[in-house]
Parts: sequence; structure tokens; C-alpha cells
Amino acid sequence: MLKIDLTDKVIVVTGGGTGLGRAMTETFIRCGAKVAICGRRQHVLEETARVSGPQVLPFVCDVRDWESVSQFLSHVVRTWGKLDAVVNNAAGNFLAASETLSPRAFRAIVDIVLVGSFHMSRWAGAYWIENKFPGHILNIVTTYTDTGCAFVMPSAAAKAGVQAMTLSLAYEWAMYGIRVNAIAPGSFPTEGAWSRLMPDAQMEQLYRQRMPMGRYGRYEELGALAAFLLSDLAPYITGAVIPIDGAERLQGASFNYLAQVADRETLKKAFQALKEASAR
Repeated sequence: MLKIDLTDKVIVVTGGGTGLGRAMTETFIRCGAKVAICGRRQHVLEETARVSGPQVLPFVCDVRDWESVSQFLSHVVRTWGKLDAVVNNAAGNFLAASETLSPRAFRAIVDIVLVGSFHMSRWAGAYWIENKFPGHILNIVTTYTDTGCAFVMPSAAAKAGVQAMTLSLAYEWAMYGIRVNAIAPGSFPTEGAWSRLMPDAQMEQLYRQRMPMGRYGRYEELGALAAFLLSDLAPYITGAVIPIDGAERLQGASFNYLAQVADRETLKKAFQALKEASAR
């Protein structure tokens, strides 16, 4: 039986203190890796490190800021002597009618998702090329990058940019032994994201009923796929965007269904209620 072995690999996970980032971090550790996690909330990072043990290195970092990213990755290399892989997982999302979006709200998502992924990839790529090391960038995108998606337009735009960056860098950096791939998760409910993306229990039930497999994704399923891609079992996989969604994408973009089950004004009120609840 093949085992995914990440022994002695040093992996960075942005947004690694919560949700899918934490789930991947825990899987990587079980496979033998050392994992540096970053985010903007120190207590969350420290709690994940406390639970996970000395193989996790927490660091407060704002991926939107180049200097903050440089300090973080330099610290990782100084501490553990190298860097093998970067997982660009940090993200933000919320439901909104696009005609109500402010420029600030749009930028908030794009800067975290697209600009943050560029900063991490740019630093790591230059480090690997300069030192003649192989490396791997794994980007977390979404199943609606090809189709777009109503009511989450900033996320769709930003993730589509990350997907284009994935394919661009995979080709450009293949000659250096740097692999660049992406995973496109479907519905993997997390406490933070779900509180901003499900207007109410009725709509959550409708959403679940639409799932072809009748269930949401499990954290360990995503973790296993990510670990496989980062391992030595996948040396020829680069430039891939792999969906893991139980075929959900085949029925259309995730949140388009909202336009079919509620009128516009009702949706706007529900989105506003979500925004106010998440701010508390």
C-alpha cells in the first residue's frame, strides 16, 4: 500500500490557522512535514500550533503586504533551513448583490486572494530559482473560476486570476523544477466561511439537496489530495487544476441557485443580515 510521505519537507500554508488551511496543515504533519502557518490573528495561529505540536511554526503575516510576506518566508528559511512548498489558501468571501459592492469591499477580496497569492509565489519562486532548488506551489481556487458565479463576484474574479497565474507559472517555471498546481474545492463547510455564505437554514437545506452525492466534502479528503500533490508521488503533475466537489460543478455555479429561489430584495436583506451578523 502506497503511503504519502512528506518527511522533512517544509511547507507554508497561508490561512493555516483555521478551516481548510488547518485541515491541510494537520494532514501534512501526519505525513511527516514541518508546516509554517500564517494569518492575521495571532491567538488563532498559536492555538493551532499548540494543538499540533513543534512541527507547526506560527507567524503573523498579512499576505497583502510584500514586506510582511518577505519577513515571514525569510523567517521560515532561517528557522528550518529551507522551503519546499507553498500552499496559497488564504481567502475571503461573502454574499452580495454586485450592484451594492463598494470598491473597498471588492479590493478586500482581490487583495487577499490574488495579490496575496502573487506575493507568496513570487518570493518562493525567486528563492528556488536563485538557489537551484525544486519547489511546489499549490493554489486553492474554486469550481466557479471558469464559469463565474452570481453574488460572489469578487471571489470569482480573484480566484480566476489565481487559476490563470497557476497555469502561467507552471509553464514558465517547469524548466527550474518548480511545479505549480491548483485544487478547486466545492463545498467544504467551515465555521467562518459558512456563516458568511448561507443566508438561512432553509437556503442551506436547498443547497445541500442540490449536491449530487448528497453530502459536503470532508476535510480529510481535501487534505489527502493536497498531500499527494506535494509529495514525491506526483513529480510529473504540474499545471493541473483538480476539482474535488462530488460533481457539484456540473450543475452550474454554486450560488447561482439563489437567484431562482428568492426575489432580489429578499436576497439583499438576507445578505445584509449576514454581513451584520459576521461583524458582531
